[in-house]
Amino acid sequence: QKLNLYLPGQRAQSLFQANFRGALGNAGQHHVHNADAAHHQRDGGNARQQGRHHGQHFLHGVLDTGQGGNGKAILLIAEHGVHLRLVRAAAEIPEHLDILAHLDVVPAGEGWTVTEPFEPVIKDGKLYGRGSLDMKSFAAVALNSLEYVLKNKLNLKFGVILSTDEEKGSASTHAFMEAHPNLKAKIVLDNDVGGDITKIVSKCKNPVFVKLTARGKEAHGSTPWEGIDANELLMQTWCNIRKIYPYYSLNGVNPEDKWVDTVHFAKICGGDVANVISNESEALLDFRLTETSSVENLHKNLAQCMVDGVEYKIVSESTPVVMDESNPYILDYKKFAENILGRPLEFEHIGGATDSRAFAVRGSIVIMHSGTGEGMHTQGEYAEIESIKQIADIQIKFLEKLGK
Repeated sequence: QKLNLYLPGQRAQSLFQANFRGALGNAGQHHVHNADAAHHQRDGGNARQQGRHHGQHFLHGVLDTGQGGNGKAILLIAEHGVHLRLVRAAAEIPEHLDILAHLDVVPAGEGWTVTEPFEPVIKDGKLYGRGSLDMKSFAAVALNSLEYVLKNKLNLKFGVILSTDEEKGSASTHAFMEAHPNLKAKIVLDNDVGGDITKIVSKCKNPVFVKLTARGKEAHGSTPWEGIDANELLMQTWCNIRKIYPYYSLNGVNPEDKWVDTVHFAKICGGDVANVISNESEALLDFRLTETSSVENLHKNLAQCMVDGVEYKIVSESTPVVMDESNPYILDYKKFAENILGRPLEFEHIGGATDSRAFAVRGSIVIMHSGTGEGMHTQGEYAEIESIKQIADIQIKFLEKLGK
């Protein structure tokens, strides 16, 4: 097999090293290409040498199968991410099937009891540790599928895409897609919806992040009539927003129908000291919109919620992922999953969003299915090991069907 390495940036190289250093052995044929000379020039020779050194040791054990053939693996390391694509046909870029995964994790947080967040342990059939469910376990599943396709020479165009900043907006995936405007995959397997292996996700909401900025007039805290409190302006605006988008909580309103638009106050910052009227404050809002809601309508709602002195800006927006539950590929996958699990599976809708949305907008059939576990983005994160193995078995059965 042939491994092409593209090493565009120092950050990518350091992430590459941190995630995969020493993971696999030495073998295979390798070619290093300068994908972005400007990045190389900026990072300097030491970073290039370090990136090449660690890059050339990446996935040797997987790619050096001893099978020969016409397979080619292309590793694209974006400025913030790692993208591995295996080509099993003459075309330079695969069009048939991709598996997505991300290697970054959210902060560890506090309150871990079974183990420390970055000291993984197996207990009672569960793998505990930050990233066990979201989603390093299923990145390993993707590489297992890659190895299987190579060893068995399945007649597939096949790719694995590993990003390293999905938890912070997926800039690497967006850059990757922009760099390859004609890239399409007929089918995308997305394992980043962890929690219940008995559910296949058919809908994801559209995440829209909005920044509020309030500007007032500074004054001494003892004479508020001489100033304009930016914090107060922000709260008045927030109250207006809540008239349209209700507050849901564990100890408050819990809607029976969860497929509704939501928003939460993700971050607020205003004021420096206690005895000064704040002249500026900011807030970050996290909207999750269903497929029946548009960003244009959100603009209209926000505009009518603003009070004098407050303005908004949409920082980022995406698209909801909505799949046809009667799609024959999805039903084939579902059948394999039900046979392996020995029970029927259900479809569900989730408020989260994954990298698969970048492919959904290009017409890909996205199959969203992951293993069982708890603690995603909270303390005590774990994945059930048996469910990880089952996802791997399901993928292989599905790949075999496609590769016939």
